[in-house]
Amino acid sequence: MLAQLGQNVESSRAVASGVDYLRRTQLAEGSWYGRWGLNYIYGTWSVLCALNMVRVNHQDPVIRKAVDWLVSIQNADGGWGEDAISYRLDYKGYEKAPTTASQTAWALLGLMAAGEVEHPAVARGVEYLIATQTQKGLWDEQRYTATGFPRVFYLRYHGYSKFFPLWALARYRNLRRTNSRVVGVGM
Repeated sequence: MLAQLGQNVESSRAVASGVDYLRRTQLAEGSWYGRWGLNYIYGTWSVLCALNMVRVNHQDPVIRKAVDWLVSIQNADGGWGEDAISYRLDYKGYEKAPTTASQTAWALLGLMAAGEVEHPAVARGVEYLIATQTQKGLWDEQRYTATGFPRVFYLRYHGYSKFFPLWALARYRNLRRTNSRVVGVGM
């Protein structure tokens, strides 16, 4: 939010402290813990958006590590999925699961925030979303992709599979039509 108001690492101690915190809390494989959506895909998307907004260079090692991680967990069908057991107390890392439209959208939005609109993984993710869109223009999503209380109960917000994929597809289209290929707004 501070970046949306024009603050940056140089002008704001709070922004600089926030970026320092994100650097310190990145996990060894390149992800960040998430809270509202499942889990490391969601957290990594959120952080990549924040780092982009405060203009951390897309070649910075913290961003490259996150990009490499997202690309490494892409499912064979072109999408992304993560299981709720990734919230286990004895952290074992990302837990692979069947692809969901919302988790695919989060990964795509994170990669695009990191400047990767031309990456083949992004193209494959977009193809997955297009191929799985129903005739009503939406996506069917049976898996839980939101967190009530980790390890206690999980949620399926029916809006997740409606607006996140549309957001990712619109962002992809818009970035492909511009010269800069840079996400210029927060999330």
